[in-house]
Amino acid sequence: MNFSLNLNKIALLRNARGENYPKLEDYAYRAIDLGVDGLTLHPRPDQRHATCEDVASISSICKERTVEFNIEGNPFSKPTGEYSGFIDLVRKSIPEQVTLVPDSLDQVTSDHGWTLGLNEKELTSSIQIIRSFNSNSRVSLFIDSISNDVINYEILDYCLKVGADTIEVHTGPFSKLIEAKHFNIIDSLRLLLERAKDKGLNINAGHDLNLLNLKYLKDLDLIDEVSIGHAIVVDALNFGFDDTIKKYIDIIKG
Repeated sequence: MNFSLNLNKIALLRNARGENYPKLEDYAYRAIDLGVDGLTLHPRPDQRHATCEDVASISSICKERTVEFNIEGNPFSKPTGEYSGFIDLVRKSIPEQVTLVPDSLDQVTSDHGWTLGLNEKELTSSIQIIRSFNSNSRVSLFIDSISNDVINYEILDYCLKVGADTIEVHTGPFSKLIEAKHFNIIDSLRLLLERAKDKGLNINAGHDLNLLNLKYLKDLDLIDEVSIGHAIVVDALNFGFDDTIKKYIDIIKG
């Protein structure tokens, strides 16, 4: 299982003072030196954390150090102000992976996945454009795993239909259920992931993952990559950045 570090919350801390401190690039290099497999940025149109300039610098560092750069965002986000538009950021950065999320402009965080059948033509067209920049880029759709206690198998065929080769499972509900000790979610998630593997999809996971719940995903042995950001910064307040990264790597690679 690979580990992609999401740098958004470090960028948010930097932006709070309007200066380049902490410097995002320093933490990118430190994380790579510590052994992460890739770096993730999710630049939003308001650029409240990761900016267009960050995308350029972090994608360049990833290419320099031969680790994966993953850019997340809504493919329908258009240019506005200093934001150049999501598709243009993909074109300029040529990422190894593009994770598409259905975020609205005022959304605090990615709290839901794509809806079956909605925006199908537009999403298909966007993925075709993304692949025209680099046919080797993996394209991932952010999906919900469970809806009203029903496993969302249908979304897998939708992902394939629009041209994605990877899913990123929204693990927010999973994480909350694990915290509440409702461990039946593990079996439900396993069924979804096994079906995804049978269909040839790569599997990523992200949202609310931390040192306490990550082991349950690791034990499934079905997930190719996890993307973690918020919990890294929180844990770094207690353990320090380097030791926090090491703790996550110990779980992910153990």
